[in-house]
Amino acid sequence: MKKESLVVTNAWNKEEATQARNALEELVYRSHLLGSDRSVANWGGGNTSIKTVEKDFRGRDVEVLWVKGSGSDLATMEARHFTALNLEDIHPLQERDQMSDEDMVAYLGHCMLDPKHPRPSIETLLHAFLPYKHVDHTHPDAIISLCCTEGGKEIAEKIYGDRFVWVPYIRPGFSLSKMIADAVRDNPRAELVLMEKHGLVTWGDSSEESYFHTISVINEAQRYIEEQAAARNQPLFGGQKYQSLTTEERRSLLVQVLPVIRGEVSQEQRMLTTYNDTPEILQFVNSENAAQLSRVGAACPDHLVHTKRVPLFVDWAPQAGDAAGLIERVKAGIATYKQAYAEYFQQYKSAGDSMTTPAPRVILIPGIGMINTGKSRAMARISDALYQRAISVMKGTEALGTFTSLNAQESYAIEYWPLELYKLTLQPPEAEFSRQVTLITGGAGGIGSATARHFLNEGAHVVLADINLEGAQKVADELNATYGEGRVLPVKVDVTDENAVIACFAKTILTYGGVDHLVNNAGIAASSPFDETSLQDWNFNINILATGYFLVAREAFRQMKIQGLGGSMVFITSKNAVYAGKNAAAYSTAKAAEAHLARCIAVEGGEFGIRVNSVLPDAVLQGSAIWNSRWRNERAQAYGVEPDQLEEYYRKRTTLLVNVFPDDIAHAITFLASSKSAKTTGCMITVDGGVPAAFTR
Repeated sequence: MKKESLVVTNAWNKEEATQARNALEELVYRSHLLGSDRSVANWGGGNTSIKTVEKDFRGRDVEVLWVKGSGSDLATMEARHFTALNLEDIHPLQERDQMSDEDMVAYLGHCMLDPKHPRPSIETLLHAFLPYKHVDHTHPDAIISLCCTEGGKEIAEKIYGDRFVWVPYIRPGFSLSKMIADAVRDNPRAELVLMEKHGLVTWGDSSEESYFHTISVINEAQRYIEEQAAARNQPLFGGQKYQSLTTEERRSLLVQVLPVIRGEVSQEQRMLTTYNDTPEILQFVNSENAAQLSRVGAACPDHLVHTKRVPLFVDWAPQAGDAAGLIERVKAGIATYKQAYAEYFQQYKSAGDSMTTPAPRVILIPGIGMINTGKSRAMARISDALYQRAISVMKGTEALGTFTSLNAQESYAIEYWPLELYKLTLQPPEAEFSRQVTLITGGAGGIGSATARHFLNEGAHVVLADINLEGAQKVADELNATYGEGRVLPVKVDVTDENAVIACFAKTILTYGGVDHLVNNAGIAASSPFDETSLQDWNFNINILATGYFLVAREAFRQMKIQGLGGSMVFITSKNAVYAGKNAAAYSTAKAAEAHLARCIAVEGGEFGIRVNSVLPDAVLQGSAIWNSRWRNERAQAYGVEPDQLEEYYRKRTTLLVNVFPDDIAHAITFLASSKSAKTTGCMITVDGGVPAAFTR
């Protein structure tokens, strides 16, 4: 069967392009097209530019270079992510022979038309020195395959003749920019620049021409690669060595292994994990050559900060299906990787360098797939996306020859380059719950959703577990729109169903790698005089409020022990846990059981760093499904008031004369889960406005 061609689609749309109101907006459009195809531009990689005439602060016409700002991504950047620089100030630099990185950055800072613009791209001078109006620098898979193949220059001659300039690898900056400009000037036939082990530079007289030229150049290389692959007719990556496990087997093993991995990679800094078991990934990890290829190095300098120089390849035979054996291999592999990384750092470090976490960012396991780590789900997925590009590049080099990469010293020079590390400083600052995962039962309700917002505001990822999946999904959609894709996971769970609880945690593990905080908040209520309380009502309360809390807490406890990172649980009980509520024997008994269960778990959790505390609210009517049920009528009847008078009744009976809202409870929950209460466990905090009968003692 004929293989599908991987040539890049030309996505230029004249109607969309003409909607741009000015040259900068057209540059944004072109950048989006290039960035939207990850086989053309890595996440965060590449840069684009345009030269225009603008007014400076004195109203004079000046020639300006608009170039991508550092730390932005071509696929999503907006006009505000570009920087305008006065070319009249930059042109004199072409007469220099040398310039340090620090001096270059400082000089470019003086050339900016607006000091509020982002710092210019590392490769700004590349765009400035080339005498073309529109310039694109990208990292296409096909081009990097060519540039990362031994003898790549000779192969390029077969594809492009004398229309290209080949630049030997040096780190981006002043020298590379000068080298490229001089080489292009010396070759009047040059239409493109191939940067060894790095990428592509193209240009045009218009945005459309520059984009068309980029796509055309990429596709020339891609077609040649496909022709060579067909001619060689060799099995990809040396052929298959291992068989993939079934989807069910992979998921089952991952649920057991991911918390272990998360614990091992989080010893220095806590990490989240993602996994990828697409056919392309499995084809690579199962191949004869995967172990050797994965040790060669990064496919592109831009990958290094997010993937490190090499991944961890776990030497494990999947057909054994042995979870204990896999866990042992994973632990040993991570320990060896960390030691090797520390030695790499020590060998090449410069004064002032501070070692990043030595744990792997990419873990490859035959039969299972790829696991990625990062300080957030988004960052782990960036690592995932970049290593997918690396696999695609290696696929291309197999057709052309032998894969080569930056050596260890060159890799270190990029990975710890201050100008590259600067991009990481543009990310949101770390907060109290950054790098952590919180699972909230009853997540769709008033207290649950308010608590989710509080955790998210402080950097957490949140699982909204609720029997009402539709409600949880609605809340999750709203929160993800505010806090970012993937920050909130809705999961349907019946807390009285042991298998459903286990499945809920499995989904959490497969999404984030584990759990750090549990908010046991699922709630119901029923009211009746004691002698009219049916066994059905009794069991209803006990099953959800006592047994349900037990099942969820037990599973969280197990996962926290496996991770070895400690953790916290906060039980949402009630003032009824310590106060005998009238006509609420079943509810009050179940709440008392919750509070005592929390204390019991706190005793056993101490040695594992697992803290367990309780919050005792009262009369939180806002946003509550419970208080919109028959419970409101039953409690109103018990106190001899009308249902619509209940909130005022509760307010007047508090010593502070206040109503209690979901946000009030959320504040207490996040306090107990936070480092501020790191030495508190087995505690109960009342948030009830002051009900003397419920004062804890």
